[in-house]
Amino acid sequence: MSFVKSVDASDMIKTADTLFKLFAEVIEWVGSSNIVHVVTDNAANYVSIGKLNHEKYPNIFWSSCAAHCINLILKDIASMPHIADLASRASKVTVFVYNHMIFLSQLRKRKYWKEIVQPGVTRFATIFITLKSIYDHKEHLQALVVDKYFTSHKLSKSVNGKMVSSIILDSKFWDDCITTVMLVGPLIKLLRLVDADEKPSLGIMYEGMQKAKIAIKTMFRNIKSAYTPYTSILKMLWDKHLKRDLHAVAYFLNLDFFYSEGFVEKANILRSLLDLFDIKTLCDNSVAAMQDIQLYRDQKESFGRESALKAIKRLEPGEWWRLHGRSAPNLQKMVIRLLHQTTSSSGCERNWSLFEQIHSKRRNRLEHQRLSDIVYVTYNLRLQSRMHRKKKNYDPIDVQKH
Repeated sequence: MSFVKSVDASDMIKTADTLFKLFAEVIEWVGSSNIVHVVTDNAANYVSIGKLNHEKYPNIFWSSCAAHCINLILKDIASMPHIADLASRASKVTVFVYNHMIFLSQLRKRKYWKEIVQPGVTRFATIFITLKSIYDHKEHLQALVVDKYFTSHKLSKSVNGKMVSSIILDSKFWDDCITTVMLVGPLIKLLRLVDADEKPSLGIMYEGMQKAKIAIKTMFRNIKSAYTPYTSILKMLWDKHLKRDLHAVAYFLNLDFFYSEGFVEKANILRSLLDLFDIKTLCDNSVAAMQDIQLYRDQKESFGRESALKAIKRLEPGEWWRLHGRSAPNLQKMVIRLLHQTTSSSGCERNWSLFEQIHSKRRNRLEHQRLSDIVYVTYNLRLQSRMHRKKKNYDPIDVQKH
């Protein structure tokens, strides 16, 4: 990841046209033929930028940040009344434990104790991670509230103490916790993958959302009235923001998925693939690339080699194509570029956060203080040296005063 440019936009009205001009400057500097994909925030003005961008540069695709999109899905799920109530009760348990050190110290003495994850304000995934963490501490918490150490303490007889004790001893609370955790588990896993900087994530996004939908339907035993409130949230945000051509094609070209039994080939995937063949900067020879697709489908030539098939699980998809896709040279070039794309702008946000640390008010104050210390020490050394030269007796306290 490389930091290219920053712009002070504090005096600008951030309309789509204004922001697009800033984006276009960078695109022209990098070269439009060198760019495959632009990922931005999910705000309405950035969505408009995507449309303007594709009109001017037809070879460049736009999508919104996948990490932000998944966070919005988790936010909507967390806002459902029964989930919000569950999270509120879990929060009350966490707050009570950490506000009373006398009980927390008892818990910390227990074998295998780990700290409970506390929910963040803006990261909605932490709400569900907290529920999982609370569930993992079920035995510790239940042992605490039935222990004489707790029941004989005056706090156990307080309103909060009685409420927290009833929550911890409520079997339905624990059943709801684990059900909710299993419900959003695939989304949390996908968020961790797309939010990381280590591996390209375009090739896993489509499959990840498919798995999340299937997991929710399975949880509710395929009863439509039960799973629809959840899948409708996924469908609304996924279709609106991320069900793009690149995601579908990357799913098709990821061998780990394509050669598995669970692969689902839909009409929109093939249509998206054919659309990409028409883009000259991605594919030099569309006819030859279509012939290469046949080799890929039938596992012929280099795609059928035993060593290549064994490497599917060990190598990143883009790296696999670079090493084993030589039988399909026209397709290989396009696939390598696609499968090395990211789907999230989180890495850039972290990069910017690090950049801000270079020049901040706090750092500037520290630098100023350090410079003052250097000047002060230098002055003292010079003063002492001058007194030595004059061969006078002096008291170090006097030097310090000077």
